Amino acid sequence: MFGYGGSRRTAASSSAVIRRLRHYDRSVVDERPPTLSVVIPAHNEAGTISPTVGGIVDALDRAGIEYEVIVVDNASTDATASVVEAIAAEDTRVRYHLSHNPPGFGLTVRAGLDLFENDAVAIVMADGSDDPDDLVRYCEVLRDHDCAFGSRFIRGASVHDYPRFKFILNRIVNWGIRLLFRSGYNDTTNAFKAYRREVIETVQPLLSNHFNLTVEIPLKAIVRGHSYAVVPISWRNRLSGESKLALNEMGSRYAFIVLYVLLERHLSRGDYVRLAPTEVRPRPSGSTRRFARRRST
Repeated sequence: MFGYGGSRRTAASSSAVIRRLRHYDRSVVDERPPTLSVVIPAHNEAGTISPTVGGIVDALDRAGIEYEVIVVDNASTDATASVVEAIAAEDTRVRYHLSHNPPGFGLTVRAGLDLFENDAVAIVMADGSDDPDDLVRYCEVLRDHDCAFGSRFIRGASVHDYPRFKFILNRIVNWGIRLLFRSGYNDTTNAFKAYRREVIETVQPLLSNHFNLTVEIPLKAIVRGHSYAVVPISWRNRLSGESKLALNEMGSRYAFIVLYVLLERHLSRGDYVRLAPTEVRPRPSGSTRRFARRRST
């Protein structure tokens, strides 16, 4: 039983993985994990960014995964830039980038998505709340899925010190999203996910400037036909600094994105669904073709 302040973790097994395939299967399963880019949006995280980056580097080095880490600065006014630049001076796989977009969590992540160079990309929070070892599990998932989604609320997951009010609100919002999209996924709002490069290309254009990007990317990926697997992950509340999520500002923005993607699912007639390489869209029916000709005359 998970609670806002409790924790639980058991050995992961195949039964702990919830698999959902949509529309097509990957035709070729890679024999090696994909190369990984890790995008970390950071705003005034001078006190947490060094251990966050260090943990990621250690975990991926141990697993033998080829990677890069891109810390994207969201208009920080503290020493975030100098801390990351010092790390990058010692390790060329770590890069600092001052966001070329205006301030905003979503815009900062989008700046990182413009820059990543590897087969896949993971979005990781700068506050140390995500477990770097889960990135290794994500890479295993991405061998034969397009998306790796983590859940803090399934068997095998671990949650520490989740604030009570946020926990209740999280469960209500994610229950509603799961009901609307029938995805079987119960942690859509969590930012910590990983995607194959083609997913990031498919979900364009991205509209979210703020934390609602955490919902836009996975929902578009699902609706547009990408495969995914859900695995249990660990999450720990930040030990220092302040959360950047302003709940009073995000409700309408989350609702807009959810409704936008829901309308696409039900009204677009599959226009944006990604096709398998050998798949061809069916020709319109006779009545549709006649209507199209009338529109063109």
